[in-house]
Amino acid sequence: MTYTTGVLLFENLEELDAIGPWEVFTMAANERGSGKVVTISQHGGLVRCAKGLRIDSDYSFADAPKLDIIVVPGGQGTRTEVNNRILINWIAKVSQECTWVTSVCTGSMLLVEAGPARDKRVTSHWGFIDTLRKRGGAAEVVDDMRFVRDGNVVTSAGVSAGIDMALWVVGQMDDVAFARHVQRRMEYDPAPPYTAAA
Repeated sequence: MTYTTGVLLFENLEELDAIGPWEVFTMAANERGSGKVVTISQHGGLVRCAKGLRIDSDYSFADAPKLDIIVVPGGQGTRTEVNNRILINWIAKVSQECTWVTSVCTGSMLLVEAGPARDKRVTSHWGFIDTLRKRGGAAEVVDDMRFVRDGNVVTSAGVSAGIDMALWVVGQMDDVAFARHVQRRMEYDPAPPYTAAA
């Protein structure tokens, strides 16, 4: 199946929130031999991420192609962008035509604000769960889940969880066997050296 995935960029986004899913969807497109993954920001051009990585956007909101999948990352920048009506309205508009609407980490806050995740079950980074609950708008904020699907909206927990979410979406858009192939090509079989701190 050929499809276009768009990764939203904005200042102070968390790097892996965007790069993890980008890697999954790009690997899938390369292995499939069709489809594309693009990066999109409000004005196009360079975007500086939370830890200093700079990414040159492929498109601006004005010239972005039609998307089948949208990925909304999180990070410190979401605290500002949730009040950016241009960005919020763009998410709302583009999401109406997407097969899958996804977010990583605090990107779920933007999806709730824009509408696609309003009155749906969502998740986020463990450190943001309480804040997201207090903001309201979601039917339920789920903790201790790598990703949560409600309809065509898939929200993931923080940072690395976006990789899991993206692999699951590839399994839906293509098939599970192909998603497993992509996972193998990425050598994604997490076995961290330590147990995470409580």
